[in-house]
Amino acid sequence: MPHPFRVLAFSLAAFATIGAAFADPPKSRQPISAKPKQIVLISFDSAREISQWERSRALAKRTGARFTYFLSCVFLLSPETRGQYVAPGKGAGKSNIGFAASKQEVADRLEQIGLAASEGHDIGSHACGHFDGKDWSKADWLAEFGGFRHILENAYAINGISPEPPGWREFARHAVTGFRAPYLSTDRALYEALPEAGFHYDASGVSNGPALPPTKNGTTRFALPLIPEGSRSKPVVAMDYNLYVRHSGGFEMPAKADEFADRAYHAFRAAFDAQYDGKRLPLELGFHFTQMNNGAYWDALERFAGEVCVMRQVECISFRDYVARQRAGQAQAAVGG
Repeated sequence: MPHPFRVLAFSLAAFATIGAAFADPPKSRQPISAKPKQIVLISFDSAREISQWERSRALAKRTGARFTYFLSCVFLLSPETRGQYVAPGKGAGKSNIGFAASKQEVADRLEQIGLAASEGHDIGSHACGHFDGKDWSKADWLAEFGGFRHILENAYAINGISPEPPGWREFARHAVTGFRAPYLSTDRALYEALPEAGFHYDASGVSNGPALPPTKNGTTRFALPLIPEGSRSKPVVAMDYNLYVRHSGGFEMPAKADEFADRAYHAFRAAFDAQYDGKRLPLELGFHFTQMNNGAYWDALERFAGEVCVMRQVECISFRDYVARQRAGQAQAAVGG
């Protein structure tokens, strides 16, 4: 008898709560001298390994954090269904990062996506096949976005997984409001396509340091900051892959995992402390589900989040919730509230 797929049943009401708590209720005015809460934005690219979904969700439960998961849609296709994806300028079933290993893996990942969404996390798009779109046209980007939404919305049916949770398609149509480009590679056409495709924010930028994200043509643009790292405080992009290249040239050195974890933690903490004691600009940190250097950067993340996300004057929130709060504030200001 075939092994049944484990699919958690989510109700439409549960998915509807995803957007119900974007903004805090209005509070009494603070003294002019009072500082705002320190915002920390933690995100994960590709979102492949099931164990890392579970580990990140457990971290969020311990700390009260809300994360953003930038999903690559090829991980919702099995070897049998990979032909459903056609990248711009490529043949059907092509991907730079492979596909899910099996139908069961797709079912497990869909379950994790549903659980994360119901727990208040943000599901964003990392496109599908992780191709470099720096030379893509607006039409190419719109095709990639359309492929992502089609595969997410129809993932259960495409892969023959049942039952499909009630409310799944409504969630897939409306919940994904943010994007991060593979390789952080962008072009003008991307920013023309994003609002047309229904995205509210983009997180593909890199900045010299923490900064308030500007909103241009309806899209809020976040940027991973350069932060000081190491004994010489040399700037590095605040993302695990960049630390991996800095520390070990992009090659595994498990014997030095503890050293690398300590260096990463101190870089994260120093960047945080500079903002917490200073202007309190949002601090963005990026990660992948891959455990580079024997999980050094995840170990650093857990240590960091365990210390700062629980602080009274700190909020570790998703990009989606940050944007919703800013837009709610702007709307209130516009009507004289």
